[in-house]
Amino acid sequence: MAADALSEMYTRLMDHFGPQSWWPGETPFEVMVGAILTQNTNWGNVEKAMQRLKDAGLLSLEKMVELPSGLLAEYIRPAGYYNIKATRLLNLCRCIVTHGDGTVAGFLAQPLTQLRAQLLSVKGIGQETADSILLYAAQFPVFVVDTYTYRVLSRHNLVGETTSYEEMQALFMDNLNADVKVFNEYHALLVQVGKQYCRKKNPACSSCPLYGI
Repeated sequence: MAADALSEMYTRLMDHFGPQSWWPGETPFEVMVGAILTQNTNWGNVEKAMQRLKDAGLLSLEKMVELPSGLLAEYIRPAGYYNIKATRLLNLCRCIVTHGDGTVAGFLAQPLTQLRAQLLSVKGIGQETADSILLYAAQFPVFVVDTYTYRVLSRHNLVGETTSYEEMQALFMDNLNADVKVFNEYHALLVQVGKQYCRKKNPACSSCPLYGI
């Protein structure tokens, strides 16, 4: 039943919204930076911060890892929580340099389990951010779970109030084919339906493309 429901939800969301082509970023490193900057803010603010880094020629591992935390914080100020995020970005940069061959490509080329453990060891990177990097930057078939995922699934009785991140992730990964493109689009589509219809307050259930499931 879960597999059928998840497949129908994906089909309806794709028919309604079309491909989302996530995650914005010209390089895997940009995707990784964006995954941290988007914590507790909207993507519009992230884009402003990313553009400031691009304009200054700092959106690369080699440049960013050499920046003082305070200076990096000023560049990413539009993303909010800039001091905290600057520290997290530098923590990630040092982790990349330390593991693999010291390059982004070498870091992301590690086995999935090993790479996920290293990402989670970085202070400030939790499961959602780590899995976003694994899916969008490293191209591993890992499903990303966020607040929208929980809200949509719980309102359609696919998960309960106490369902953990791991259990929600397993629901998708156990019932869908391990396809990077599908996991990519599905996550983005759940965000869209969560923002536009399955809102925290005043959800628009009757006009939602998932109505009736």
